[in-house]
Amino acid sequence: MSTVTTISDTSAAFLTHFEANAGSLFGETNLRRKAAEAFAAQGIPTRRTEDYRYLNLELLLKKSFGFRTELMRIPTSDDVAKLALVENAIVLVIVNGVFVPQLSSVDNLLAGLKINTIADAVVTDQTCAAHYAKYANVNSDPFIALNTMLASGGVFIHVAKNAVIDRPVHILHIADNEVASVFQPRHLVVAETGAQIAVIESFESIGPVKSFTNALIEVAVSENAVLDHYRIQAEGPAGHLLSTVQGSCAKGSLYNTYTFSLGGAWVRNNVNKVMAQAGAEAHLYGLYLLNGSQVCDNHTIVDHAQPNCLSNELYKGVIDGKATAVFNGKIFVRPDAQKTNAYQTNKNVLLSDDASVNTKPQLEIYADDVKCSHGTSTGRIDEDALFYLRTRGIGQESARRLLIHAFAEEVVDKIKIESLRIFVEERITAFLG
Repeated sequence: MSTVTTISDTSAAFLTHFEANAGSLFGETNLRRKAAEAFAAQGIPTRRTEDYRYLNLELLLKKSFGFRTELMRIPTSDDVAKLALVENAIVLVIVNGVFVPQLSSVDNLLAGLKINTIADAVVTDQTCAAHYAKYANVNSDPFIALNTMLASGGVFIHVAKNAVIDRPVHILHIADNEVASVFQPRHLVVAETGAQIAVIESFESIGPVKSFTNALIEVAVSENAVLDHYRIQAEGPAGHLLSTVQGSCAKGSLYNTYTFSLGGAWVRNNVNKVMAQAGAEAHLYGLYLLNGSQVCDNHTIVDHAQPNCLSNELYKGVIDGKATAVFNGKIFVRPDAQKTNAYQTNKNVLLSDDASVNTKPQLEIYADDVKCSHGTSTGRIDEDALFYLRTRGIGQESARRLLIHAFAEEVVDKIKIESLRIFVEERITAFLG
């Protein structure tokens, strides 16, 4: 019996679509076929799949989405200006999974910075070809395999050795479709030795039509390089997003990720980092604000493969209405990774009786000379703190908003770009009403 006939109808539909379109997709067909084999072996996760047990992905994709990418209308420069988050940024616009150069600011780039479409770069750029699909393992997750099989476009960002890029690069994803569709953007960022750059990814949807975006970005942070990676998810109620970050950290490098889930009906964040050389450092920060029937699943993996590395992880959530949050964080410390320092914290505040959170921080340690800890807490607003504020003449709702702002501020304060920090603070204020 063939592999396709033993997996779900939804998985078979993706494979059939690939076979019908393989000749028109960019890059190496053999790589895509290997990804198709990996996807066929894994299939769309079900509730029996441990890492996706809280999500009914098969039902979501089977009933709601196809493969057409027609636009409701072509986004304009005014649309881009309204969705831009940071002043003086280099904006790269991705519409329905495809890079749109005429809406992007790719002229007169700073010295040491090179940007190209991923479709061109995998063919013409040796650096891109050497790094593309090197870090994201198609056998580790079905959505990595799916993206590698069907990637529609995206960008390659290359920062030269010792180049300091003082303008953020903003990858702006826009979903603007005529019919409910699945999009597969793919990006690659390579920061060479001693380079410094800030990259922002934001996800927005225009209009009421449902979209499902399966986005994948590979990030290679070379020796002594510094990369700040901000991810802002602010889609409307029709937006469904599965976003995967696969990072590799070299000796002396610093790779920070900041994930803010502020919108969308359904969001899944996979943030995976490998401490590939001794002396690497990584920080993972996350904030999710949920209400109504929203779902947000944060799944992180930090793999300490080498000694003398540091990782620190802090995720916080505020959950209201009938929303559901999930946090599943894993830290692996390999046998050779002595002198590892690894810390993980997840804290949640529930604002209603119907809100729920499933949290599972995990440590898997195979070395004996390490400092590692993890912890989680979930509860209501501190009644003593609320009472204290009310005795100082602050009303019930104002006191509640102050406490939630203070709870979120520990993550928001990590943002180094002022205009981006202001944007997130404004979204917190809007969330609280």
